[in-house]
Amino acid sequence: MAKVTWRLLPLMALMYLVNQLDRVNVSFAALTMNRDIGLDALGYAWGAGIFFIAYFLFEVPSNLVMERMGARRWIGRIMISWGLVTGATALVTGPSSFLVARFLLGAAEAGFVPGLLLYITYWFPMRYRAGATGVLFFFAPMGNAVAGLMSVPLLSLNGLGLKGWQWMFVAEAVPALLLGFYILVRLCDQPRQAHWLGGEEKAWLEAQLKTGRQHDTLWTQVRALFDRRVGLLSAIYFFRTMAMYGVSLFLPLILAGAGLSNSQVGFAAAIPFAAAGVGAVIWGWRSDRRDERHWHTLSAMLLAAAGLAAAPLLGASLWSLAALSAAAIGLYAQAVCFWSLPPMMLKPGIAAAGIAAINATGNLGGFVGPYLVGATVHGGSDYSSGLYLMAGSALLSAVLSFVLVRLKWGQA
Repeated sequence: MAKVTWRLLPLMALMYLVNQLDRVNVSFAALTMNRDIGLDALGYAWGAGIFFIAYFLFEVPSNLVMERMGARRWIGRIMISWGLVTGATALVTGPSSFLVARFLLGAAEAGFVPGLLLYITYWFPMRYRAGATGVLFFFAPMGNAVAGLMSVPLLSLNGLGLKGWQWMFVAEAVPALLLGFYILVRLCDQPRQAHWLGGEEKAWLEAQLKTGRQHDTLWTQVRALFDRRVGLLSAIYFFRTMAMYGVSLFLPLILAGAGLSNSQVGFAAAIPFAAAGVGAVIWGWRSDRRDERHWHTLSAMLLAAAGLAAAPLLGASLWSLAALSAAAIGLYAQAVCFWSLPPMMLKPGIAAAGIAAINATGNLGGFVGPYLVGATVHGGSDYSSGLYLMAGSALLSAVLSFVLVRLKWGQA
């Protein structure tokens, strides 16, 4: 397991960091792009959120294809596709082209996150998964932090006929393209293909994973989409994602509305996500140590709800930034423990469809959250109503998590 961890997790973490960078860099581009292409807060919210509509439409088919084609070819294809679309976003000229670019990015990225989560089940036995997922999700908020530290300086670049926000999209497309081609060449789909494992190590790991499992028919996997467990888990993740993207895709604009300059926004926006990365790892480690997932999932969302509700009450202050940091810890820590639940509750044969359905349906919250924040902004800079709505969304996720605990649905 040490070999598996050091071979795979750093690469997967880097892939996830780049994924989050290219997903949320638009929130920093908005500091100057919105004015250049004629976007108001609601128009930006539509573009930021329509990504998740495309993600929803294409995610389940993408995950089913990956299980048949293998992670190497499919994840490599996904990364190259979204890298090309990210670079092409520099060419948008108005609201319509912005909507098209964001929709295409969602279609290109569809299947990536559930693909990585499914890939973890190919290599990490159950008792190691929360820790592995925790390390992976550590780099989700780190991607947001890097986006702030990297994107804001790029906004000041102007030359060769391109403005700063256009250079930002071009520059931040390069890592995804390079990683995509690397994965096509080097990634192993299954333990049996790993030349860096000995024969006995492969046999032990495959026995632990039970990789010789039966693959159910496509119809069996489609029926998984209507399973009551999948439905409740999807709702829990929907409200969590609604809160997370409602805040993260507007955080630079929220900070700018509080009076910070663009350079200050880059550093300030990195703080909540850096705290969230550390908090997610600690949360996952504690969940593994206690071998408990449900209550850790629930308590993380209660922390997020409290932080989001407190932030607007504290005004433009360091205390408000601390509240947003606490909320970010809860939102990202929830995911660490939450994604250990579907493999526990779904049969292995339908896990691919179940995980994809949960992530796809849940990610529709990524459309609803930003839309509500954009629709409720007052005076162009007051986002307090949106933050209260996102706090309510996080609380709903916690309530549904409690329902899941009380129902005590076990292995499907």
